[in-house]
Amino acid sequence: MKTLLSTLTDRIRPLGFKRPPQPEPVLPLKTPLLRRRPRASAEAPEAMLSIACPDPTAEDKLRDHHLQRGQRMVRQEDWETLSDKIRLADRNRDLTPGFMPVAELLAYGARSDVIMAAEHALIDGKPAKDAPLLAGIDALEHVLAERAEDPVIGAIVAQAHMDIGWAWRGTGWDAEIPERNRAAFSAHFDRARDIIDDYKDVHHESPLIAGTICALLANATPGEHQIADRYETLIDLNPANPRSMRALGNHLLPRWFGSYRELELEARRTAARTEDTWGAGSYTWVQFDAIACDDQACANLDVDFFIEGMHDILDRRPNAYAANLFAAYCANSVGQAFSGNDQADQNRMQIAECAYDIVRDHLTELHPMIWAHAAQGFDNNLRVRSPARFAASGREDAMRIITSLFSREIAAGHRIVFTDTGPQAIPA
Repeated sequence: MKTLLSTLTDRIRPLGFKRPPQPEPVLPLKTPLLRRRPRASAEAPEAMLSIACPDPTAEDKLRDHHLQRGQRMVRQEDWETLSDKIRLADRNRDLTPGFMPVAELLAYGARSDVIMAAEHALIDGKPAKDAPLLAGIDALEHVLAERAEDPVIGAIVAQAHMDIGWAWRGTGWDAEIPERNRAAFSAHFDRARDIIDDYKDVHHESPLIAGTICALLANATPGEHQIADRYETLIDLNPANPRSMRALGNHLLPRWFGSYRELELEARRTAARTEDTWGAGSYTWVQFDAIACDDQACANLDVDFFIEGMHDILDRRPNAYAANLFAAYCANSVGQAFSGNDQADQNRMQIAECAYDIVRDHLTELHPMIWAHAAQGFDNNLRVRSPARFAASGREDAMRIITSLFSREIAAGHRIVFTDTGPQAIPA
């Protein structure tokens, strides 16, 4: 299960478990959402902090369930059932509680065997002479030839080509990529574009097709960009899915295809169009990854609007995934990213301070994988060789940070116990 999930573009370990009973006496620790307070600097022993850490989480199990369904149907060559299941999930805009589209999970499971074989062959950037690199994708091409009228199959095969292209290219800067690898990347993206061109007439009604078209931007030519238009179509098809907003913000950075002005403009436009769903939250989603990796984007941020958006997101999606995501983001992705750009660092400090109230008001359990990915800036192309060690590093970071937030209570002789309703201070 974990092997499959760890290969997804977002490997944040997405959802029971038994939480500890609530002992007496307790001291409530609730505070108004996102009231900023100075963080205590004193470290407290981890033994003074008790928080449930389910493994796997309920989100993990749900994602793995859909991934394995897609994989199993392909291994059984039941393409008709697979297509029907993906089409239904796509039409219903089904999402997991951790905001992952079910159609995408099924589609990834369907191509996972092919992708993992290619990634294994290219793990060092150069395949062995006898590596069967094209065997898997050729098999998918044969399926597409037999079902050429099915846009779901087309999307699966196009996405498989793009995944293999990324395996060839890696994550380095263009100047660092060997010419052979760059050529393979472009060839796979060109084939993906040829495939998806046959289904463009349905992209206005299918988030799966619209998302595949947006993914092609990674190898777009200057005349093809139209970033805002492509993402506006995708976002409006399913405004409850914030992943497309995060991708929009990333692609609007100058390092890709946009500008800081466009980033701010589109973040505000997206927030206005999706206010019924997220309040101000879409401004936050569009800026989420951009400000974590770009100092100037962070310096330009309307930080009050961004924090208001976090408030709205947590109010509208009060679940463990969202609480861990924003607590880890504030405390780790942003809170540890000070750069020397005075305005950016001032904005980061204000965002980092929000971790205090998010943890106290929303956190009920710990998701270590989220914290581990937060420490790496939510790098979508990060290769995790040991999920267990990676998760352990996230848990260590989280326990250290969360313990520091309760240093005053711990210094006063209390043990912090997280319950279904949040943290409680128990006399030790």
